[in-house]
Amino acid sequence: MKSNEIIKINTIEDYTERLGCPSANHPLISINRLTEVKDYVPIGSPVQLNLYSITIKDGSTCNAKYGWRDYDFKKGTINFFAPGQIHSWDEKTENSGRWGWLLAFHPDFIRKYPLATKISKLKFFSYETSEALHMSDTERLMIEGIMESIENEYKRNTDEHTQDIIVSQLDVLLNYSERFYTRQFRTRNSVESDVLTRFQSILRNHFENDKDKLITANDIASELAMSTHYLSDLLRNLTGLNTQQHIHAYLIEKAKGLLLNTNLSVNEIAFSLGFEYPQYFSRLFKSKTGQTPVEFRNTVSI
Repeated sequence: MKSNEIIKINTIEDYTERLGCPSANHPLISINRLTEVKDYVPIGSPVQLNLYSITIKDGSTCNAKYGWRDYDFKKGTINFFAPGQIHSWDEKTENSGRWGWLLAFHPDFIRKYPLATKISKLKFFSYETSEALHMSDTERLMIEGIMESIENEYKRNTDEHTQDIIVSQLDVLLNYSERFYTRQFRTRNSVESDVLTRFQSILRNHFENDKDKLITANDIASELAMSTHYLSDLLRNLTGLNTQQHIHAYLIEKAKGLLLNTNLSVNEIAFSLGFEYPQYFSRLFKSKTGQTPVEFRNTVSI
């Protein structure tokens, strides 16, 4: 197989075989301690995992990346992957003697439960693989207890209650993860506050040097080496506004200056700001200010 060919993992059986896990006890879910997992992944080939996957591990053998920064997290990290995301490994993993867990489940495992709707709204499942949640000692003990409960139920003989019990424990795991997610942004404000400065610099440079198109949240997140959701959540925590709201606010302020200080037509202003269709600019301006661009220019000029 060529290294650029995507390996698609659609079932739990595929997952355990490809990632060196023991055979699954259930066709729709697999849970293993890292010490049970062979030190093997498909090196060099992109892997599309069409399952939900949660990796929990200590930080003893490598630094973790939080946003665009590197940190040494010794207590533990949790990574969440949604179906369809692409993964790749450049080197062999080292699982021998390492604390941690691999948990994977097929979307069908939770499909009939409220968790199926809830999980689609959890933003940490959309983060890049380098953007992990981090655990303190106390949090690690909580997660350890939940994982052991899931493992114990998973290893029992399957009956009509097995799936209900495991899904309820998965729900608890994700509830705690949401708590860690909220705490993480709150406690990292002092470290990540310069993101706002870099963000504003990117906006300013874009409008000074590249007016052929509108800048998007994806453009800025890519330049900051963050996922779009991560950047938006970080900005909202720092300022109360998400990425798109910041872009719109900047656009409106630029537009106001052009309306009051130049003789450019509304269409010319729209094109200069990167709008392909001037009516979109006028619609955005009115939604943010309560006035059309012409009404704003005439009112303020009086």
